[in-house]
Amino acid sequence: MFQRRSLLKVAAAGGAAALVPWGRLTGSTAADATQGGELAASVPFAHAMPLPAVLHPTRRTATSDLYEIRMRQVQAELVKGLPTTVRTYGGTFPGPTVNAWRGREVVIRQINELDVPTAVHLHGAHVLSQHDGLPMDTIAPGGERTYHYPNKQHAASLWYHDHAHHLEAENVYRGLAGLYLIRDPREELLPLPSGAHDIPLVIRDARVEADGSLVYTRPTDCPHMLVNGKERPYTKVTARRYRLRVYNTCVNRYIRLRFADGTPFTVIGTDGGLLEKPVQTEDLLMLGGERAEIVVDFSRYRPGTSIVLENTAALSTERPEILRFDITRTAVDLSHVPHRLTWRPPLPTPTVERSFELRTFPQMTINGQVYDPNRVDVTTRLGTTELWTITNAEAPTPAGRPDFHLWHSFHTHLTYFRVVQRNGNPAGPRDSGLKDTVTLAPGETVKIKMTWGPYTGQYLYHCHQLGHSSGGQMGRIDIVD
Repeated sequence: MFQRRSLLKVAAAGGAAALVPWGRLTGSTAADATQGGELAASVPFAHAMPLPAVLHPTRRTATSDLYEIRMRQVQAELVKGLPTTVRTYGGTFPGPTVNAWRGREVVIRQINELDVPTAVHLHGAHVLSQHDGLPMDTIAPGGERTYHYPNKQHAASLWYHDHAHHLEAENVYRGLAGLYLIRDPREELLPLPSGAHDIPLVIRDARVEADGSLVYTRPTDCPHMLVNGKERPYTKVTARRYRLRVYNTCVNRYIRLRFADGTPFTVIGTDGGLLEKPVQTEDLLMLGGERAEIVVDFSRYRPGTSIVLENTAALSTERPEILRFDITRTAVDLSHVPHRLTWRPPLPTPTVERSFELRTFPQMTINGQVYDPNRVDVTTRLGTTELWTITNAEAPTPAGRPDFHLWHSFHTHLTYFRVVQRNGNPAGPRDSGLKDTVTLAPGETVKIKMTWGPYTGQYLYHCHQLGHSSGGQMGRIDIVD
């Protein structure tokens, strides 16, 4: 194991500034970057969008599927024609997708062939503490660790990523992220688009130099938007409904997705799986770690036409396009979105209330404290329902100035929560469903309600702007009997 004190020393050399590659921005943009290299040109729609590879078990037992993943460095073509060195799970960028079934255990042997420590966290999973990928439970270079995932939860779009303290932001930025889909026989019976018409979109930003190097830097200097590992690709679809599983795996950036013609789409799920009822919208705001499942009906377009998915939160120096859909032909479509998708029992009345304040400056803190793995910040009992008030204490920046670093993305390990209030108002469609990550713009306050369980042990809550958690914006919660 990589020594805990060695991880903590990473911060000692320069505080938060040594951990996060941006200073306090005052309106600087990508045009102001001084990276010492020439930026690779952004040429939209040069790549066909691939689908993430699917991982196959090395062995199956009566109760479990067993996998092996080797974390290693490879070269991948993120920008057309340029080989880029990336850190990967299993040699693919993004990492391979694990398809799991509710009630059937997945066991993954993770082998670290990189030259940096890692810790694998299955984001959104209900797992025992020793398999949660805690920041100090690292896998040293040349080491390995086996993780057990019971999958005793409903179908949901999860993902796995690095969580080694002080290293997680750069490790994820350089490629240590992959998808993990829990499937449920009950959901499979719904008439939703499936099979080839159920597509993941893993969206993230990057800065690729003209020599192909991937530079870890502040989000305002990362103009290359990748979908499934390719910069601004295109994909072919038929004129029918598609289920798109949208992931924001950006380390430090929010995105706001919209089709260029303003066409609406239907949100059917968020972090914790299906919504009770579908919600129609024209745009989707997502911060790092959030997932959304949407259904888009491409039958409204004639074959031979195209529609572009845009990021309306792109900087003025960046291209807004993210992905182009090319409609190729008509198709028979027996799918539809039911008026009711699932049912979630109401949470009990909270018996405990807590408040948390997140700050970026002068340090990345929660309630004025930087993460200490030896300090217990919250102790709660198994099965306790709590109401948490979370405030982003930073003031909004003037209009037109980039403020990615002032947003927060609050994430709880182990359990899902419901957003019950935002800025004093009842939670709206944007906050529907079971969540494990919630977005807070500067100055915003949300109230969330959760029941702690199903396991006891040590877990975390933190900002999922991973530059913030790398800088110490994280707390420890111990769940006891």
